[in-house]
Amino acid sequence: MYQDLNQKVAVVTGGSKGIGTAISRRFGEEGMKVVINYNSDEKGAQKVVDLIKKHGGDAIAIHADISTEEGVSHLLETAVSEFGRLDVWVNNAGMENKHETKKLTLKDWQRVIDVNLTGTFLGSQKALNHFLDEDKPGSIINISSVHEQIPWPTFAHYSASKGGVKLLTQTMASEYARHHIRVNNIGPGAIKTPINAEKFDDPKQLEETTNMIPMKEIGEPKDVAAAAAWLASNESKYVTGITLFVDGGMTLYPAFMDGKG
Repeated sequence: MYQDLNQKVAVVTGGSKGIGTAISRRFGEEGMKVVINYNSDEKGAQKVVDLIKKHGGDAIAIHADISTEEGVSHLLETAVSEFGRLDVWVNNAGMENKHETKKLTLKDWQRVIDVNLTGTFLGSQKALNHFLDEDKPGSIINISSVHEQIPWPTFAHYSASKGGVKLLTQTMASEYARHHIRVNNIGPGAIKTPINAEKFDDPKQLEETTNMIPMKEIGEPKDVAAAAAWLASNESKYVTGITLFVDGGMTLYPAFMDGKG
C-alpha cells in the first residue's frame, strides 16, 4: 500500500472491464477517489464503483468517448467537480481486431488509431494542461502493450497505435519532466482479460501463448494494477518516460531461450 495515494483522485479510461477494472479497484484499495470511464458497459462500470465503495473508497462511473475532445473534457470536469482535484490520469481504453494488412479497411484502421493513440493523446493533453494550470505535479500512465516492441502480424493497426503511444509517452515525459509531471507506459503481455477469454479457454491456443512466455504462465489484471499503483505513487517519483513491461518476459525473445540460435 502507498500511503501518499490516500485521498488522491484518478481518472481511469476504459475502467469497466479487464485491466481498467483491476486498476480502478486497486486505486480504490489505496484510498483514492476514482472516475471510472466507460463507453458501452455501464453495468460493468457501476459494478466497479459499488465494489470500491463497499471497501470504503469512493468512485463514480462516467460515460465518455475518449477519442473526442468533448469526452476527455467531460472526464476532467467530473473529477474536479465531484472530487475537487486530479492527481493521476490513466489512459487505459483500447481496442483490437484481427485483419490481414492487405484486407484492413481504412475504417477499421482509423477506429483503432482513434481509440488507442488519439485517445491517449487527448487524455494526456487534458491532464497535462490541468497540472500546468494548477502548478502541481502529476502522473500520467498509458497502458500500451508488448506490441509497442514486438511486431504482430494481422494486427498492423494495433501495433502501429501502441508504437505511437511509446514515442508519445517518451516525448511528453521529456517535455514536462521539469514541471514534475511524470508520463510512463505499462506494457502488458498476455493477461487474463475478457477480450482474451475465448483464446485462453482453448487448450491449444493457451499452450501456444504460454510457450512464448519465459515464465510459462498467463498474467492477471491485478499484476498490471500493481504496476499502475507504483507509477502513481511517490515511490516512483524519479521515474518518467519508461515502459514497464508486465509480461512474464515475453519481450525477452523467448525463442532464444536455452541458448538456441
